Amino acid sequence: MPKLTKLVALTSSLLLCSSLLSAANIDTKLIEQHLQTRVSEGSVGVGLVVAVVDGKQDKIIAVGKANKTNSMALNKSSLFEIGSISKTFTGLLLADMVIKGELNLDDPVSKYLPKGVSMPTRNDKQITLLHLATHTSGLPRLPTDFKPKDMTNPYADYSVDMMYDFLSNYHLPRDIGQTPEYSNLGVGLLGHVLALKAGKSYEDLVKERILKILGMDNTTITISAAQQKQLTTGHDVSGNPTPHWDFPTLPGAGALRSSGADMLIFLKANMGLLDSPLAAAIDLTHKFQHSFGNDTLSIGLNWIIANTPAGDVIVHDGGTGGYRSFIGFNKTSNLGVVVLANSQDAPDAIGQAVLTGKIDSIKMVVTEEVTLSKQELTALTGDYQLAPNFIITISEAGGRLFAQATGQQKLPIFAKSKNEFFYKAVKASFTFNKNKEGKVDSLVLHQNGNHPAKRID
Repeated sequence: MPKLTKLVALTSSLLLCSSLLSAANIDTKLIEQHLQTRVSEGSVGVGLVVAVVDGKQDKIIAVGKANKTNSMALNKSSLFEIGSISKTFTGLLLADMVIKGELNLDDPVSKYLPKGVSMPTRNDKQITLLHLATHTSGLPRLPTDFKPKDMTNPYADYSVDMMYDFLSNYHLPRDIGQTPEYSNLGVGLLGHVLALKAGKSYEDLVKERILKILGMDNTTITISAAQQKQLTTGHDVSGNPTPHWDFPTLPGAGALRSSGADMLIFLKANMGLLDSPLAAAIDLTHKFQHSFGNDTLSIGLNWIIANTPAGDVIVHDGGTGGYRSFIGFNKTSNLGVVVLANSQDAPDAIGQAVLTGKIDSIKMVVTEEVTLSKQELTALTGDYQLAPNFIITISEAGGRLFAQATGQQKLPIFAKSKNEFFYKAVKASFTFNKNKEGKVDSLVLHQNGNHPAKRID
């Protein structure tokens, strides 16, 4: 699931675009053609389902397969793990309970925890529900006692008792309500206390308060026997099948599974294009609550908001072990998109292309790849610093180089020459540079310009 740096980078890139599309300008046939190249010509993509809202029109596009090893085609009902997009449902639960007078945003979290469990404080200030929903609680991304026995399903063995013990003994490193730091723990805790307040499980609460009301009958955490046939398989960076993730203690942070058809309903509800009893609560989730990384970015109740000349662009993305997802929309232009991938493809880049009208950037450009020796590849590995808090790590495994930027997923890069490498998942490439002694000491990232980075390892 994404960190703060990734969401800031994503929304900042939207701000850099000279204009965003108005409604009725989206060529969905062209989108489908370009999406097809990502699963037929790329080495990363397996399957993609994309839902587009363009004014009063909408369309669901499905390309690729449910599993790389079989021929089962995707459709609008195929189920994907949506990862951190689950956080927007948690934010909506909070808003709904506030609108109905069941609790307040500034209620301390400790008010809803069992006796004997204490929340960390700092300078006599308590963490509130709003702090959890805006990543300003001071809690870390993950608790320090988060030590999975199985990294392919990392949240599965983290228990409520472990979380309670962590909270009761943790000392906050920074002031509450100040600098945001993306926290899966914080939003997972928010979902947990909302469920405690309601006296039911998080899954039952989401179904009762959101899914049944919106008619999202195919969105769930627990997969029924009937849904098993619709459940896709996730894939890692090498294209191998991955286990599904389970969130017994922190479901509000990333446990939901959904389909293109259901996520289209959620998208339209958030864009105000569906009449719903949840309309007031949805509007509250989009309301400014705190700045988020810079002056043009803010956060509502778990939604990230980019203020652009064409109107506010509201987004979130997500990811689990084998899945990536994106949702974004502009209510001013009535343009929105959901992207679901059962691989390490780049749904945020696809969604961004739709929102900015740069549809051609979705297409996978086939570049001839050359084969390099393990020694030649290893010489390029290391950490390259693009900015004080943004590092690109180049690693080698199985005769392939991988690149991973701060807060982003690891993706394979492919050799065009001994010092030129390119992505197949996104339109970006690298040039590695040597110093006078013949050692690689820097690289240049070519993506929306040329960005040099010095080697620091």
